[in-house]
Amino acid sequence: MSAAPPVALTIAGSDPSGGAGIQADLKTFSALGAYGTAVLTALTAQSTQGVTGVHVVPPDFVREQLETLVEDVAVDVVKIGMLAGAETVEAVTAFLAARAGEVPVVLDPVMVSTAGSRLLDEDAVQAILTMLPHVSVVTPNLAEAGVLTASEPATDLAGMREQAAAIRALGAPRVLVKGGHLAGSEVSDLWLDGDGEQVLSTERVDTRHTHGTGCTLSSAITALQPQRRHWLEATRDAKAWLTGALRAGEQLRVGQGPGPVHHFHEVW
Repeated sequence: MSAAPPVALTIAGSDPSGGAGIQADLKTFSALGAYGTAVLTALTAQSTQGVTGVHVVPPDFVREQLETLVEDVAVDVVKIGMLAGAETVEAVTAFLAARAGEVPVVLDPVMVSTAGSRLLDEDAVQAILTMLPHVSVVTPNLAEAGVLTASEPATDLAGMREQAAAIRALGAPRVLVKGGHLAGSEVSDLWLDGDGEQVLSTERVDTRHTHGTGCTLSSAITALQPQRRHWLEATRDAKAWLTGALRAGEQLRVGQGPGPVHHFHEVW
């Protein structure tokens, strides 16, 4: 009898277009051999062209979803995405604190969509900072790393290195600063943990099909972490898989804006 797949939980918002948020997380978990569970924090009115509205799930109900789920289901790894408001951030932080160290946690600090829509209230940023010591790794893009460190987004590797160190100093044991918005023939992300830094580079795929890229990478790391020897190996493999998903995105023909990546490019 083969071993059961790991159970991954995503705590995030919904994307009706299916390219980001909960939908992207569950697709990624399935594509990479993890059983997906989900707790919703927000509903969005969203397409590939942007977000027109956000309806936040009451924080008490987010808490109820979490507690009901884990009373029954043994979760092996957690991914946290869009949390929308400070009270929701605080509710999820309290959930993590009560289970300190029980399961690995990936935090994708979703603040601004690729299309430029604000997805996190201003008052929630400070609450996110209090969450950092309770997660295993945080995966900000350049804009999010700037918000977390109260500085301008990095424009080069040196700036990414400085901000990764600042985020670690805030309590996050591992940081992946994503450099996808920098120019160049490669996409270089900066990994920093207690053993030092690694620059993780992959080829840049020339495509407009990038909707949900950040959600997908963090959920890929989440799905692979229980299946790999260490975090860095899971992250490298997640990046390689995402490159394939980006390359195959044009096959989907979804939406009139930046389309989604192809989560099932290795399956279909």
